[in-house]
Amino acid sequence: MLVDLLSLLAALVLGSALAGLLGAANLGTALTFGVFAFTLVLLWQLLLRRDR
Repeated sequence: MLVDLLSLLAALVLGSALAGLLGAANLGTALTFGVFAFTLVLLWQLLLRRDR
């Protein structure tokens, strides 16, 4: 469970940072890409969930 939470946090931070480094217009745009990355990782975790 802790690994799942850390991967979600990492997706948010890395997605935002990458968008900022690639030239996002402002912080809001960068955070939008971070939220998109967060959503993709969450969806991946939910769809591939194993019995734990």
